[in-house]
Amino acid sequence: MAIGDFINNAVDFLGRIHENTQSAEEKEWLVAAADALEFIWATGRAYEFEDYRKSRALDAPALVVAAFKTREEAEAWLANNPSPPAMAYVLIADEYHLVAYRRESNWRAFLPHPTLEFYLEEMMRDGLPPAVATFDTREDADAWFQGQTEPRAQSVIQVGGEYFLAAYYRNINHRALFPFSIVERHKKRKKRPEE
Repeated sequence: MAIGDFINNAVDFLGRIHENTQSAEEKEWLVAAADALEFIWATGRAYEFEDYRKSRALDAPALVVAAFKTREEAEAWLANNPSPPAMAYVLIADEYHLVAYRRESNWRAFLPHPTLEFYLEEMMRDGLPPAVATFDTREDADAWFQGQTEPRAQSVIQVGGEYFLAAYYRNINHRALFPFSIVERHKKRKKRPEE
């Protein structure tokens, strides 16, 4: 089904539920959901929405709206962006951060966020799939990943005996290799304050 038809059908469905809902608060939630879908359509973001839904179905890491090599590059983008996202994920040196923005006060910040660590931990709990490729060095793995014309949203690879998640963010054409060992580092950081 075309994404435009899908959005229209979803809005119609929400309208039918709205007609049979008694709670004023629940009616407002349904209107907000329909408005969100209509906003996506009206602002020309239907294909991005479709890609987002596909990425969720692939069980890939959380989408990001931008990726930066350095903190300085990220700070410059945030300072010069006339309308930054109110709340979205970005990668800074391939680490997840929330970009936060309050329009009323023009407050802008990057906040480190462990969403990737949680995601990798869940993957490990369920048992990693077999590695699709094995490399001796990170450089070999990077060359392999960069050489792919249409990478999968995610693949498990092995580099020098360590497992990595090769993640491709189609919406910004960014590729990142995340070592599964960051889960252990995250657990150690969480335990420190309690000790």
